[in-house]
Amino acid sequence: MQGSVIAVSVSATHTMRKANTARIELVEGLGIQGDAHMGETVKHRSRVSRDPSQPNLRQVHLIHAELLDELTGAGFEVEPGRMGENITTRGLDLLALPAGTKLRIGERAIIEVTGLRNPCLQLNGIAPGLMNAVLDRDTEGNVIRKAGVMGIVIAGGNVKPGDSILVELPYGTPSPLKPV
Repeated sequence: MQGSVIAVSVSATHTMRKANTARIELVEGLGIQGDAHMGETVKHRSRVSRDPSQPNLRQVHLIHAELLDELTGAGFEVEPGRMGENITTRGLDLLALPAGTKLRIGERAIIEVTGLRNPCLQLNGIAPGLMNAVLDRDTEGNVIRKAGVMGIVIAGGNVKPGDSILVELPYGTPSPLKPV
Protein backbone atom coordinates (compact mmCIF):
# COMPACT_ATOMS: atom_id res chain seq x y z
CA MET A 1 0.00 0.00 0.00
CA GLN A 2 1.24 3.42 -0.90
CA GLY A 3 -0.11 6.95 -0.84
CA SER A 4 1.22 10.47 -0.84
CA VAL A 5 1.25 13.67 1.20
CA ILE A 6 -0.72 16.50 -0.39
CA ALA A 7 -0.41 19.08 2.42
CA VAL A 8 1.29 19.59 5.78
CA SER A 9 0.00 21.95 8.47
CA VAL A 10 1.02 23.20 11.91
CA SER A 11 -0.21 25.57 14.63
CA ALA A 12 1.56 26.65 17.80
CA THR A 13 -1.80 27.37 19.47
CA HIS A 14 -4.84 25.21 20.22
CA THR A 15 -6.94 26.28 17.25
CA MET A 16 -8.95 24.18 14.84
CA ARG A 17 -7.22 25.65 11.80
CA LYS A 18 -3.60 24.73 11.16
CA ALA A 19 -1.63 26.75 8.61
CA ASN A 20 -0.35 24.95 5.54
CA THR A 21 3.41 25.11 5.24
CA ALA A 22 6.16 23.92 2.90
CA ARG A 23 7.33 21.25 5.39
CA ILE A 24 6.94 20.04 8.95
CA GLU A 25 9.57 18.48 11.18
CA LEU A 26 8.58 15.32 13.05
CA VAL A 27 10.48 14.78 16.30
CA GLU A 28 10.78 11.21 17.61
CA GLY A 29 8.59 10.56 20.65
CA LEU A 30 7.20 14.10 20.71
CA GLY A 31 5.31 15.03 17.56
CA ILE A 32 5.62 18.00 15.24
CA GLN A 33 8.07 20.80 15.97
CA GLY A 34 6.14 23.98 16.75
CA ASP A 35 2.72 22.32 17.03
CA ALA A 36 0.55 22.81 20.12
CA HIS A 37 0.06 19.04 20.45
CA MET A 38 3.79 18.25 20.63
CA GLY A 39 4.86 16.35 23.73
CA GLU A 40 5.24 12.98 25.45
CA THR A 41 2.07 13.52 27.51
CA VAL A 42 -1.38 14.63 26.33
CA LYS A 43 -1.80 18.20 25.10
CA HIS A 44 -5.45 18.08 24.04
CA ARG A 45 -7.08 20.43 26.56
CA SER A 46 -9.99 18.19 27.62
CA ARG A 47 -7.63 15.26 28.15
CA VAL A 48 -5.13 17.37 30.12
CA SER A 49 -7.92 18.41 32.50
CA ARG A 50 -8.75 14.74 33.19
CA ASP A 51 -5.19 13.40 33.54
CA PRO A 52 -2.18 15.41 32.32
CA SER A 53 0.18 12.43 32.84
CA GLN A 54 -1.40 10.14 30.21
CA PRO A 55 0.77 9.37 27.17
CA ASN A 56 0.19 11.51 24.10
CA LEU A 57 -1.28 9.15 21.49
CA ARG A 58 -2.34 12.19 19.42
CA GLN A 59 1.01 13.69 18.42
CA VAL A 60 0.10 13.74 14.71
CA HIS A 61 -3.33 14.01 13.06
CA LEU A 62 -3.74 12.68 9.52
CA ILE A 63 -6.78 13.14 7.28
CA HIS A 64 -7.33 11.58 3.87
CA ALA A 65 -8.03 14.07 1.05
CA GLU A 66 -10.79 11.76 -0.11
CA LEU A 67 -12.78 12.91 2.95
CA LEU A 68 -12.29 16.54 1.88
CA ASP A 69 -13.55 15.57 -1.60
CA GLU A 70 -16.61 13.93 -0.02
CA LEU A 71 -17.29 17.00 2.11
CA THR A 72 -16.93 19.31 -0.91
CA GLY A 73 -19.49 17.15 -2.73
CA ALA A 74 -21.84 17.63 0.23
CA GLY A 75 -21.51 21.43 0.01
CA PHE A 76 -18.79 22.10 2.60
CA GLU A 77 -15.70 24.17 1.84
CA VAL A 78 -12.90 22.47 3.78
CA GLU A 79 -9.31 22.77 2.61
CA PRO A 80 -6.28 20.91 4.02
CA GLY A 81 -5.42 21.94 7.59
CA ARG A 82 -8.86 23.38 8.29
CA MET A 83 -10.02 20.50 10.50
CA GLY A 84 -6.85 20.56 12.60
CA GLU A 85 -4.88 17.90 10.75
CA ASN A 86 -1.12 18.00 10.37
CA ILE A 87 -0.82 15.75 7.32
CA THR A 88 -3.34 15.46 4.49
CA THR A 89 -2.90 12.25 2.49
CA ARG A 90 -4.20 10.87 -0.78
CA GLY A 91 -4.44 7.28 -1.94
CA LEU A 92 -4.60 5.56 1.46
CA ASP A 93 -7.66 4.27 3.27
CA LEU A 94 -6.46 5.59 6.64
CA LEU A 95 -9.63 4.50 8.45
CA ALA A 96 -9.16 0.86 7.44
CA LEU A 97 -5.63 0.61 8.85
CA PRO A 98 -5.21 -1.47 12.01
CA ALA A 99 -3.75 -0.01 15.20
CA GLY A 100 0.04 -0.23 15.19
CA THR A 101 0.39 0.37 11.43
CA LYS A 102 3.58 2.25 10.61
CA LEU A 103 3.53 4.96 7.96
CA ARG A 104 6.94 5.63 6.44
CA ILE A 105 6.82 9.15 5.06
CA GLY A 106 9.47 10.80 2.92
CA GLU A 107 13.09 9.89 3.55
CA ARG A 108 13.10 9.14 7.29
CA ALA A 109 9.89 9.89 9.19
CA ILE A 110 7.79 7.07 10.66
CA ILE A 111 4.40 7.51 12.32
CA GLU A 112 2.66 4.70 14.20
CA VAL A 113 -1.12 4.87 13.92
CA THR A 114 -2.68 4.82 17.41
CA GLY A 115 -6.38 5.31 16.71
CA LEU A 116 -9.23 7.30 15.26
CA ARG A 117 -9.80 10.97 15.77
CA ASN A 118 -12.99 11.47 17.71
CA PRO A 119 -14.61 14.51 16.08
CA CYS A 120 -15.85 17.30 18.34
CA LEU A 121 -18.48 20.02 18.14
CA GLN A 122 -15.80 22.60 17.26
CA LEU A 123 -16.15 21.30 13.69
CA ASN A 124 -19.56 23.00 13.56
CA GLY A 125 -17.70 26.31 14.07
CA ILE A 126 -16.15 25.77 10.65
CA ALA A 127 -19.55 25.07 9.07
CA PRO A 128 -22.88 24.14 10.62
CA GLY A 129 -23.44 20.39 10.31
CA LEU A 130 -19.80 19.52 9.64
CA MET A 131 -19.52 17.30 12.71
CA ASN A 132 -22.44 15.17 11.55
CA ALA A 133 -20.92 15.04 8.06
CA VAL A 134 -17.79 13.34 9.42
CA LEU A 135 -19.83 10.71 11.26
CA ASP A 136 -21.72 7.81 9.73
CA ARG A 137 -23.24 4.48 10.77
CA ASP A 138 -22.57 0.98 9.50
CA THR A 139 -25.29 -1.59 8.77
CA GLU A 140 -25.40 -2.61 12.46
CA GLY A 141 -25.83 1.00 13.59
CA ASN A 142 -22.29 1.43 14.92
CA VAL A 143 -20.76 4.91 14.63
CA ILE A 144 -18.14 5.37 11.92
CA ARG A 145 -15.71 8.21 12.63
CA LYS A 146 -14.34 9.62 9.36
CA ALA A 147 -12.29 12.57 10.71
CA GLY A 148 -8.92 10.90 10.26
CA VAL A 149 -6.43 9.02 12.40
CA MET A 150 -3.98 9.91 15.14
CA GLY A 151 -0.42 8.71 15.58
CA ILE A 152 2.88 9.00 17.39
CA VAL A 153 6.29 9.74 15.91
CA ILE A 154 8.54 6.66 15.89
CA ALA A 155 11.30 8.23 13.77
CA GLY A 156 11.80 11.92 13.12
CA GLY A 157 12.33 13.67 9.83
CA ASN A 158 10.96 16.32 7.54
CA VAL A 159 7.65 15.77 5.74
CA LYS A 160 6.46 17.83 2.79
CA PRO A 161 3.78 17.75 0.10
CA GLY A 162 4.66 15.22 -2.59
CA ASP A 163 6.35 12.80 -0.18
CA SER A 164 5.38 9.17 -0.60
CA ILE A 165 3.79 7.20 2.23
CA LEU A 166 4.56 3.50 2.56
CA VAL A 167 2.35 1.37 4.78
CA GLU A 168 3.82 -1.31 7.04
CA LEU A 169 1.08 -3.39 8.65
CA PRO A 170 1.68 -4.78 12.14
CA TYR A 171 2.39 -8.47 12.71
CA GLY A 172 -0.24 -10.76 14.13
CA THR A 173 -3.97 -10.35 14.32
CA PRO A 174 -4.94 -6.80 13.35
CA SER A 175 -6.71 -4.65 15.96
CA PRO A 176 -9.29 -2.26 14.51
CA LEU A 177 -8.80 1.41 15.25
CA LYS A 178 -10.66 2.90 18.20
CA PRO A 179 -11.00 6.55 19.18
CA VAL A 180 -7.99 7.97 21.05
